[in-house]
Amino acid sequence: MQRQGLRPRTGTRLVSKGMLMAIGAYFSWGLLPIYWKLLGHVPTPQLLSHRIAWSFATLALFLGLTKRMGSLFRRLNPGVWRTYFLASLLIGVNWFIYVWSVNAGYIVEASLGYFITPLLSVLLGVFLLRERLRPVQWAPLGLAAAGVIYLTFDYGRLPWIALALASTFSLYGLVKKRAPLGAFEGLTLETALLLPPALCWLGWSELQGAGVFLHAGTGSDLLLLGAGVVTTAPLAMFAGAAQRIPLSMIGILQYIAPTIQFLLGVFMYREPFSHTQFTGFSMVWIAVLLFLFERWRFSRSLRRPA
Repeated sequence: MQRQGLRPRTGTRLVSKGMLMAIGAYFSWGLLPIYWKLLGHVPTPQLLSHRIAWSFATLALFLGLTKRMGSLFRRLNPGVWRTYFLASLLIGVNWFIYVWSVNAGYIVEASLGYFITPLLSVLLGVFLLRERLRPVQWAPLGLAAAGVIYLTFDYGRLPWIALALASTFSLYGLVKKRAPLGAFEGLTLETALLLPPALCWLGWSELQGAGVFLHAGTGSDLLLLGAGVVTTAPLAMFAGAAQRIPLSMIGILQYIAPTIQFLLGVFMYREPFSHTQFTGFSMVWIAVLLFLFERWRFSRSLRRPA
């Protein structure tokens, strides 16, 4: 007699759709330096302005097609305006520094910023949101700080690109933590707030005879037009992943992007990376691994039956 309940379950997949979407988002963000390098002939303020303008156009079209633009307008109030004005300033500064650092040959240092970002976000939660850390969690944070101090002495200066990217993005995450709008509606409003200065800069550049769009060939124009897609497509994948997989999984997968950026900087674009820099980066990498391992063990202990 055939025993019941012994047949393998069908439809079980090792990699879920949500995980694939998260991996796609982080791989896209990790490969972005290649895209910005192709636009290295465009001055950074113009490139940022095009990124803002075409991102807004892409997002507005998406909200229009999905009939969500009306709900965005209905939810606007002074508090929403204040929140997203601050968010737009932070993400605008972050985008500018990132694009500039990529085309100026600092991809490795930029990747360090995104390795540090989650740890800095934890510190912001402790000091601004009164969140509590378990005692063992302070060790990786101290090790990461030691790595940054070590790199400061090695560079002869603060690794300001990494620290600026980490601080602006972690503060942006803090602002968005309490933001009332969804991911697409929020980014649409942020790019809308950045749109007037972006259009003014593009207009002024054109009047000065320094405009690149429609003056540097079809390939350059298409890449500038695509800046909106490469900005919003990873966000769409990330938003879908956030609804399908646990936050702890997203926290682990987020290190795909800076890892790819680091590898691109060292092996593809041949940025200098000394043994002393490797020591400083290793301290940060070990800190990240320790922090993730501690979170994994703690989550397992919560799931363990009494």
